[in-house]
Amino acid sequence: MNGRRLARDGVTRWRRIAETLRREILEGGLSAGDRLPTEAGLAARFGVNRHTVRRALEELSLEGLIRIEQGRGSFVAEDVLEYLVGPRTRFSEWIRRHNREPSGRVLDLRELEADRRVAGGLGLRTGAKVVLFEHLGLADGRPISLASHYFPIVRLRGILEALRTEQAVTKALARIGVADYLRQSTRVTARMPTPSEAALLETPRSRPLLSCENVNVDRDGTIIEFGIACYPTPRVQVVFEP
Repeated sequence: MNGRRLARDGVTRWRRIAETLRREILEGGLSAGDRLPTEAGLAARFGVNRHTVRRALEELSLEGLIRIEQGRGSFVAEDVLEYLVGPRTRFSEWIRRHNREPSGRVLDLRELEADRRVAGGLGLRTGAKVVLFEHLGLADGRPISLASHYFPIVRLRGILEALRTEQAVTKALARIGVADYLRQSTRVTARMPTPSEAALLETPRSRPLLSCENVNVDRDGTIIEFGIACYPTPRVQVVFEP
């Protein structure tokens, strides 16, 4: 397909560009993770302006075939990761199940007063002291989750120091004597990302996030954690284990 033919097609030019790139991706000409040519390069290839190319790329992004990273370019989307929700859901185990390497970055760790939502999740009164542990989860270096974990100080003495030392929830809980914990409930909703969430998760602001509210309990059934985690679509799908 050349620039002259595209020019004759008027407003359908961006659609034809999208069709060509879509075919190249689906037929294996471009592999998952591959960087697409720059907007300028694609504009030269198809004989159109960069605005037309940008419209085609936005269409492919909405379909989930590519991801657009501000300042870095466009990439062929990777395979979808299925987030399996069961009694013992663990981030590292989930990522390794997909043959990816888990890692992460601590964004915030501090003591604060529980607002109404957090207090309700933990079964506490509003204003009770809790520990917030905010974490960006990565799979092979790619942002895959943004989670805020809240822990009741009155039930988990030493959790703040444990998280400062371990910087991983399961290890920190084990350090203060919680050897195991189970998922009591998970509630999933979809919403649009805030600007900061979109930047951290490297996802367009026009694409929804899956937001999961989780309650975890110890072996005695006592609530020890309330979490709010966001996952970028369609990079992640939530699947409930029967």
